[in-house]
Amino acid sequence: MGEKSAVLGLIVGNREFFPDELAVEGGKEVLEKLEDQGYEVVTRFSRETGEGIVDSREDSKDYSELFREKERELDGILVTLPNFGDEKSIAEIFKLGDLDVPVLVHAFADEVEKMEREHRRDSFCGKISVCNNLNQYGVPFTSTQKHVEDPDSEEFEEDLASFGRIGRAVNGLREARLGVVGVRPNAFQTVRYSEKILEGEGISVEKMGLMEIVNLARDIDEDEPQVQDELDKIEKYFSVQEEMSEEDVVRTGKLTAVLSQWIEENELDAISLQCWPAIEEYYGITPCGAMSLLTETTSPSACEVDVTGSLAMYALQLSSERPPAIVDLNNNYGKDPNKFVAFHCSNFPPSFFVDGKCNLGFHEMQGVYGSCEGRIASGPATFLRISTDDQQGKIRSYIAEGKFTEDELETFGGYGVVEIEGLQSLMDYIVKEGFEHHAAVVNDRVGDILEEALENYLGWEVHRHQPSAQE
Repeated sequence: MGEKSAVLGLIVGNREFFPDELAVEGGKEVLEKLEDQGYEVVTRFSRETGEGIVDSREDSKDYSELFREKERELDGILVTLPNFGDEKSIAEIFKLGDLDVPVLVHAFADEVEKMEREHRRDSFCGKISVCNNLNQYGVPFTSTQKHVEDPDSEEFEEDLASFGRIGRAVNGLREARLGVVGVRPNAFQTVRYSEKILEGEGISVEKMGLMEIVNLARDIDEDEPQVQDELDKIEKYFSVQEEMSEEDVVRTGKLTAVLSQWIEENELDAISLQCWPAIEEYYGITPCGAMSLLTETTSPSACEVDVTGSLAMYALQLSSERPPAIVDLNNNYGKDPNKFVAFHCSNFPPSFFVDGKCNLGFHEMQGVYGSCEGRIASGPATFLRISTDDQQGKIRSYIAEGKFTEDELETFGGYGVVEIEGLQSLMDYIVKEGFEHHAAVVNDRVGDILEEALENYLGWEVHRHQPSAQE
């Protein structure tokens, strides 16, 4: 699952009282930086002629027309200020174009030894004015981690990378398509959700009966190319237990193949599935292995028809470009107040496990084969839960960062020990606010990206767990 480059619009600001050369040379420098980093750039600015800097009403109209035509392709728009910039002309691009895309505001740094008239930029001050106008126009934006940055700095490269992910997350979630197979287990009222609230945010839900999928999996021939492809993936990603029959391995491959076809035909971004108890009785395996493969190679797949859990998995995938998982916040870890055991039966993607492989074998709780077992590899972790609040008609979420540890633990299923500073305060928030027992997780630190995408641009309620604020 490789990281793709973002498509960015570029606005090069200019102020008539300042030398045009600063804007032209600065625009060339930023454009070259973007292209060197592999970004596709949409702009009126010309490296060859220096034309296309923004400092007038006509420039605002030209850029608004360009970006309006390309809006669906854009992951975001970068505003760069090589000098003070014309705040009104820049802000009016968004007003005239009625643009609704993420915006990154960047300003060049002055050099102490170059403060004479022809070299002084005043971008430090100009950024304040541009951001003031964006606020007046109701345009949400992202600022660089430092108020001013050299385009060749590591900070600017990091800001571009983060902004690209923010844009992908925002645009992906605004038009997300979720697939649902079957119904939730009867007792699992914890995963109830509002389809209407999701639709109000542009998120569509496509449904299919469990037995429809089971019948398709039964009927597809083992020799079909798509089944063979999935069987090859099983061999690549799994260590199959000797006790698991070849028939059950083939069943896993066939189930993966028909789910993949359904996902492709309906252009789904993530799915959730009724993983027990009916499929074990009527198909003879647990679907964990199939869901694991889907999450690793195609689309995040949540268990127990946790629809908003699958949405959280998709948000993590967009933010990190890595396969996510969904876990139970399952057990305390001894007497350590900042550690707990994350567990599922499981359907974790193979890359989540130590050595990048899991054992495909016996499901201890369902009594059939098809489950992924193993320990989650140690490393950074970001947890995300997204829920619909039916009483208040909104989407809400929480984000927490921590790490998977190497603390000793022997148990079954897929598992790992998690350390989160201030865990007790986080758990108190989860239970008092009525969140689910599931959380999506990815082995990366993407809390800042998620918070910016969900809260600043999508307007969802976000609780960011802050360890420094605890007890």
